[in-house]
Amino acid sequence: MQKSFQHRPIPFIILTLLVIFSTIACQPNRAELEIAQFAETITAIPPAPSIEAEIETELDQATPAIVPSPTQTESPTATPEPTFTPTPAYPQYQGSSPIDPNLIGIQVHPFGEDQALMFQQLDELGVGWVKIQISWKLFEPAPGRLDEFWFGETDRFIDAAHAQGLNVMVGIAKAPEWSRPTTTEDGPPSDFAEFTRFTELVANRYSGKVQAYELWNEPNLRREWNGFDMNGASLVQLVAAGADGIRRVDPSVVLISGAPAPTGINDGVSAIDDRVYFEQMLAAGIALHVDGIGYHPYGASNPVWATMGNTAEYAVSHNDHPSFFFSHTTEDYQRLMMQYGVDLPLWGTEFGWGSYEMLGKPAPAGAEFMNQLSEWEQAIHIIGAFEYTQNNESVGPLILWNLNFGPLLGADFPETGYAILRPDGSKRPAYLAIQHLPK
Repeated sequence: MQKSFQHRPIPFIILTLLVIFSTIACQPNRAELEIAQFAETITAIPPAPSIEAEIETELDQATPAIVPSPTQTESPTATPEPTFTPTPAYPQYQGSSPIDPNLIGIQVHPFGEDQALMFQQLDELGVGWVKIQISWKLFEPAPGRLDEFWFGETDRFIDAAHAQGLNVMVGIAKAPEWSRPTTTEDGPPSDFAEFTRFTELVANRYSGKVQAYELWNEPNLRREWNGFDMNGASLVQLVAAGADGIRRVDPSVVLISGAPAPTGINDGVSAIDDRVYFEQMLAAGIALHVDGIGYHPYGASNPVWATMGNTAEYAVSHNDHPSFFFSHTTEDYQRLMMQYGVDLPLWGTEFGWGSYEMLGKPAPAGAEFMNQLSEWEQAIHIIGAFEYTQNNESVGPLILWNLNFGPLLGADFPETGYAILRPDGSKRPAYLAIQHLPK
């Protein structure tokens, strides 16, 4: 057979090969395997988007090796891979001007955490401020006995933040049980002079490394002020005592009044409405003791620009009280300050929007409104708030709550809904949106 094949005319050989290839083209499943085996002796073919395109390319390359040609045939161009436009991982900032980093801050929990990683994340985010909270009861569990772990972790964090050029805000709240009239929930000390002593101790330890102190936290909630009647005048007395301790050591540091919580509740038992409480603070002379007014303009699931009465299409709950709206809260505080002749900046010492998307379970009881908001919407609202501050000279900085309570607590706790890191440590769109803000 070999001898007779060698003596057959060349046209007959070409015709036979064409028939073979035509048969292969009609059987695409077998053709791919057979041609690939044949092509191993020629040139490896880059992958192509379809079997048909691959077969055509193989044939084009194989033909010059079989049929002689009087001129050299150029190698065929490989079929290009298709290109795809990736879906954006975060919403793009649409503002007309960059955001001043000194208006952007975030609260972190650094105690017992990987602080090197945390500072890498803070650097990525490009924030100008970082906030931590000193829970007094943990730092001084007995009179005069300072806890080495809590102070040691704080020393390490503040030293690193100072070295990295970050502005540091420290909130001080939650008196130790030994100093209080009751051990139920949290609250202030029986003797406000104890607060003076402790704030002086803290300010002396971190003098020159902390740029701002917030004196107490959400005092219009019983769980933060148990043991005393809730009223703004009592808070002013405590703030004055704390400010006195800090001014003795660090007179140039910025002092911020403890921010009331926007609750929508005014029963006088579990809470006092934050506007009512803030007016009590103003009437009692809070502006005489601080350099800025702390407030917490949380937005529930409502957009930044929304106010009560114009967002039915956006939120199905937490839309019936002004304290559930970022803009409404800001405008109400500014109005009250003008009414009392107070010309101090508003510091958003906490703010944020919670989302339970991608957390593997619904939001816990009491935080169901977080089920309404996607991670994408969360990111849009957060960068919108920073833009709002950029355009409002009397507001800022804003301290986002929070960076890392997701990995710290997991999805069973509502604090995780506000975090911009998921429980597994992955970055939510809000993290990426802040990271890529023009600054």
